[in-house]
Amino acid sequence: MSAPQPEFSRPLKVDRVPRGGCHEKLAADARECVALAKRLDVPALHKLEAELRVSPWRGGGLKVVGLLRADLDQVSVVSLDAFRSQVEFPVERFFMVSVPAGEDEAAEIDPIVDGHVDLGEVVAETLALELDPYPRQPGEAFAEVGDASEVPDPAPPSPFAVLTRLKP
Repeated sequence: MSAPQPEFSRPLKVDRVPRGGCHEKLAADARECVALAKRLDVPALHKLEAELRVSPWRGGGLKVVGLLRADLDQVSVVSLDAFRSQVEFPVERFFMVSVPAGEDEAAEIDPIVDGHVDLGEVVAETLALELDPYPRQPGEAFAEVGDASEVPDPAPPSPFAVLTRLKP
């Protein structure tokens, strides 16, 4: 069984990154946007772009920082209508060949696999994690129900209510 292929893959060879770092610009094509929309469970992803700075980190590792921009359709949890939104999220990820065990920050470090880091997957994961799980259109809010103390408690059922069914 082979590993699943990422919808938006942009592998970067770690040994290609110069000592001073490099800048990477990524953009998803139409096919990748359709596949990512399905993965993110949104009606449509119109555009996904990222500008990243990749630099060496801790002797053999990489630090990836930058900004991603996406234009997508989301479904409002209030009205259940689809709406279009543009979002921007910061990207910050750290990679090492062997992740140190037992350190608190080890959870924040991703492994470098086969000498590559997939920048496209970094962007896709960041977008998935940063999207609001309960999106609403601008200005949209749930209707006020009122104070709970104003709602009367329902009357408790009468113990004789069962007897009313026996009447002819």
